[in-house]
Amino acid sequence: MNPAGLNTEEILRYLTKDPGAGSGGAAERVSGIGSGLYWREVTDSTNEWAKRAAREGADDGCVFLAERQTAGKGRRGHIWQSLPGTSVSMSVLLRPGIPADRISMVTLVMGLAAAEGIRRACGLEVGIKWPNDVIASEKKLCGILTEMNTAGGFVVTGVGININNREFPEELAGTATSLLLETGSPVSRERIAAEVLNAFREYYGLFCETGDLTLLLKRYNALLVNRGRQVRVLDQAAPFEGTALGIDSRGELLVKRADTGKMEKVYAGEVSVRGICGYV
Repeated sequence: MNPAGLNTEEILRYLTKDPGAGSGGAAERVSGIGSGLYWREVTDSTNEWAKRAAREGADDGCVFLAERQTAGKGRRGHIWQSLPGTSVSMSVLLRPGIPADRISMVTLVMGLAAAEGIRRACGLEVGIKWPNDVIASEKKLCGILTEMNTAGGFVVTGVGININNREFPEELAGTATSLLLETGSPVSRERIAAEVLNAFREYYGLFCETGDLTLLLKRYNALLVNRGRQVRVLDQAAPFEGTALGIDSRGELLVKRADTGKMEKVYAGEVSVRGICGYV
């Protein structure tokens, strides 16, 4: 137990004993997720901490949490800010043994797990902005960053969730929100962390069964806020606009181009997508 921070014993109490998803090797892969739970008051970044632990031989499925990050990381080099007592900053170490070109799908698996974990813990229905944000009221509630170390054979997927933030800095106030602001009440950070891990074990097991998102496609597309909306694909080489149609089994966003009517597959590792009329 950590008197000034997250209560790891309480997180463990909320974790389900049987992940209930996957079969054979997939079931074995998810069984260890959350069995090793580590907390620090301060670290540079939970992803960096997890990577250091992986290089030192940490087990598949270990989870790393911090009350405060001094160099929290977001996608494409952005900084993720976390203040003590307000959020969950958590990274999961995985040794999936899958081809490198499939690793980006882990981000989508965690995004779906974060959305479902939030719903289970506090009843809030949220959406997913492809590929790595969970949103509420068209503002960012949660961000995800997945990193791979090919030489070490491991993957780290990190999630940062705004939970009991009452306000945000001026530069973020228009685009960020928290569970407290959305529900009007404080939310248990331990329950959120546990339910996200429970959902991740379930969905990661299904992902490992097929090696893609086939078994998660319907659920993901149902929560995809980009779907049916105009988007601008910020590809540095050839940006374009169109209508998002959903994702395919490899997690690529299907976009019908406005200029040619042709459908393009947008790979999560290559571009960012922003809604034409605002953040989403």
